[in-house]
Amino acid sequence: MKATRLLLAAMVFGTVIGASQANAQGCSGANSCAGTNTAQVIVPALVKLAMTSNTTSLTAPTADQVDLGATVGPDAGPTFTIKANRSWTLNIRSGNPTNWTYTGANSGVKPIADLQWANALAGTYAAITASDVLFTSGAAATNGATTVPYFKTVWASGFTLAANAPGTYQLPIVFTLTAP
Repeated sequence: MKATRLLLAAMVFGTVIGASQANAQGCSGANSCAGTNTAQVIVPALVKLAMTSNTTSLTAPTADQVDLGATVGPDAGPTFTIKANRSWTLNIRSGNPTNWTYTGANSGVKPIADLQWANALAGTYAAITASDVLFTSGAAATNGATTVPYFKTVWASGFTLAANAPGTYQLPIVFTLTAP
């Protein structure tokens, strides 16, 4: 009984292999034979984002601006060059969830919302958030659309505020290009 099962399994296995080889051969003939092979590639949605600089220097506040409270800027960010083989979106968000990264000895704490951004110099400025927000988009493929972010920094009134403490404040800004 065991030998019969092994023989039956071997016959089924041999039949499957033989059928696979027969399907791959394509044709037979006396003097000639032609087979057709279709070459295929699936091109995904492709995007490429070039950025002219990894750092943007923001304008430091003056004593009068901290005394009165002021929004300082605008400061131009890097130039982005966008390439995509279909429609695309470029989103912006803070890389920090709530506050700027502070370096110094004065316990500085500055909320991320103190950085405002716009996609045009005279545009409408909005507070940065930790969630993706549409920065700009294109309805078709592009071979080099360019865009520049602009930033303003809010300085609240008061020399004793933690958001105005002397030191270095840094905020990573994440730009995400997608072709949805």
